[in-house]
Amino acid sequence: MITTAPHRSPRPNPLLRSRPGRRPRRRLRLLLASAVAASALSAVPPQAQAQAQAQAQAQGTGAVHGTEQFAEGRTSADGTGAREDDGKSDDKDGADNVLTVAVSQSVDSLSPFLAQRLVSTSVHRLIYEYLTNYDAEDARPIPGLATAWSPSPDKLTWTYTIRKDSTWSDGRPATAEDAAWTFNKMMKDPDAATANGSFTANFAEVTAPDPGTLVIRLKKPQANMTALDVPIVPKHIWEKVGDFATFNNDTRFPVVGNGPFVLTDFKVDQYIRLRPNEDFWRGAPKFDELVFRYYKDGDAAVAALRKGEVSFVPNLTPAQAASLENAENIKVNDAPGRRFFALATNPGARAKNGGRFGSGHPALLDPVVRKALFHAVDRRTIVDKVFQGHAVEGEGYIPPRFTPYFWKPDASQRIAHDPAKAAALLDGAGYRKNGSGKRVGKDGRPLDFRILCHATDPHDKAVGKYLQEWWGELGVGLKVDCLDNVSDPWLKGDYDLAFDGWSVNPDPDFVLSIHTCSALPATPGGTGATDNFICDERFDRLYAQQAVEYDADKRGDLVRQMQSRLYDTGFMNVMVYPNALEAYRTDQIKSITTMPEAAGNLYGQDGYWSWWSAEPAAAGRAASGGGGSSAAVAIGIGISVVLVIAVGFLTSRRRRATADDRE
Repeated sequence: MITTAPHRSPRPNPLLRSRPGRRPRRRLRLLLASAVAASALSAVPPQAQAQAQAQAQAQGTGAVHGTEQFAEGRTSADGTGAREDDGKSDDKDGADNVLTVAVSQSVDSLSPFLAQRLVSTSVHRLIYEYLTNYDAEDARPIPGLATAWSPSPDKLTWTYTIRKDSTWSDGRPATAEDAAWTFNKMMKDPDAATANGSFTANFAEVTAPDPGTLVIRLKKPQANMTALDVPIVPKHIWEKVGDFATFNNDTRFPVVGNGPFVLTDFKVDQYIRLRPNEDFWRGAPKFDELVFRYYKDGDAAVAALRKGEVSFVPNLTPAQAASLENAENIKVNDAPGRRFFALATNPGARAKNGGRFGSGHPALLDPVVRKALFHAVDRRTIVDKVFQGHAVEGEGYIPPRFTPYFWKPDASQRIAHDPAKAAALLDGAGYRKNGSGKRVGKDGRPLDFRILCHATDPHDKAVGKYLQEWWGELGVGLKVDCLDNVSDPWLKGDYDLAFDGWSVNPDPDFVLSIHTCSALPATPGGTGATDNFICDERFDRLYAQQAVEYDADKRGDLVRQMQSRLYDTGFMNVMVYPNALEAYRTDQIKSITTMPEAAGNLYGQDGYWSWWSAEPAAAGRAASGGGGSSAAVAIGIGISVVLVIAVGFLTSRRRRATADDRE
């Protein structure tokens, strides 16, 4: 039985608009140029160009870090991957309508096999298709690379029909063979399973009997088979990668994909550039370019928004949002978020082989100490003072937005704000105050902790000050370590506590899997998918049960039991569920789709709806960071001048393209 039909909605759905062909300004430029240069330049369709490029590439190019890309972008003719000057400054955007998004999070990797940070996985949703997508209206599974799917009666074999109208950006068709290769690589290479290995851990066999059919055979039933959040990559590109543990997919551009955008350039902590995929099966995006531009300082990003240098800013502080409420041509979006904001304690970093590592404070291995610290946390104050009402008090692991899985502890289980009880617990555990008011253990060691803080997140810093005050009254010391890169000490286990947070998907399997024993690194110093080195047998048993439960109500109950167990272990303390607080320029973005469509977020969606659907404002040019050109200005110069420029420009581009640009 087919479990879903191609996406349809009872009302007109803006996500299904078909926008074939190129935009008028692009046609005008091409027509003007071809009118003069027809005798010298032949007009070749983009897909045919890409196929020719692929053939040329197959005949021999240089390898970079164990891989080869069909490099249409700025790579050197000698195959070293060194960028050439293409006449466009790194700090300027070169298209007519540019949608510029300010981001503060650094990219951990552009490899979909390694990336876990939101900014990285958001980019992957834009450049690669998944088997299924989530509907923007209600997050139900809808077709992606697969148009339909069906399980066998015993639910151990799933058959997916792969669409025929999806092509890779180098012109090759995207087929079931690409999907089978992606999953098989994750099944056979532990490094390729770093980010998303939980999805394939139960796979017994994946085959592609023909280009339009993918068959996945399971070891046991698996509940998330319509929500496999795994980017499908092109086999002919990725099969050339040598070491999946070190390859970051950032040496050759553009990166070959089949999503609504094509990744064209990247510079660490500066920008990520994407252009529309004109052949995307759902229709090309309307902006000429999408740029994620890095701002370490949130106030600088807001200032850029005010000046029109960026189109969109996510993760606003309440003060920033309030300052923008009445700003001209700026709209603030305040919606229930899909993230949680938590305290994580080091449970004693360990590997699967039993090896212990890191420098976590041993006192935090005592559940009484952890419970005491959490009793001293005033969630209401954090909501009111830090988030100024733009958040909800946290308790369970899944935000209230995901109703089927939301959980709250009962009164007897709840770790409520109670400083007196916190003090009594520490006294009972043998941590009493000395003459200086410091809590010390029986060995005389004071309770002084470190907490990892993201330097770019003002909420971390603000909550850190409150924790210093609240725990200081208990006699507990706290050093707030705000770092640009918290990943290195975190992975090494060199922390006592950390500010933690994840964006939760409509299917919670992944965000639950990162707390299982199987997510631990294989050895000390290895890389695993674990969030916080938690390994609890009871939690693992519940995880295994929910993973095979197809009954929605029963699975929801199991997920709530998992959250209850995670709460009781005391290694995680969810403080709040922050709202999605973001703003954009209405003179640059005419319309854009939130998810869910009724009162949803724009940044970090479970899909590509926001940036794919975004429509440029009719009046005015979108943000370009100081670069770009206006079609109206170009036409105003005079047709003869435009023709001369067009001939010179295209001739120059074609001359370089024969060597190394391949544009």
